[in-house]
Amino acid sequence: MSKTMMNIGFGNYVNLEKVLTILDPNSAPMKRLREEAKQAQKLINATYGRPTRSIIIMDSNHIVLSALQPETLVNRLSSFPKRENE
Repeated sequence: MSKTMMNIGFGNYVNLEKVLTILDPNSAPMKRLREEAKQAQKLINATYGRPTRSIIIMDSNHIVLSALQPETLVNRLSSFPKRENE
């Protein structure tokens, strides 16, 4: 099984098969989710000190912070061909 990787900014990649959703980080529930992930040591900050513009929720319960806009990530995601369940 091959892994399809997507660039989430600044040389960081995530496995597309593991991405559950991409969200805007500014709502209260997202701030709470981010804090819970940090406490559980499941937070991955891929912003390189820039403002967090999107939150990527992975199927492993990891939360990945990206400095790219959610729309940018969704556009990148949609550029990959759809895969059938294997």
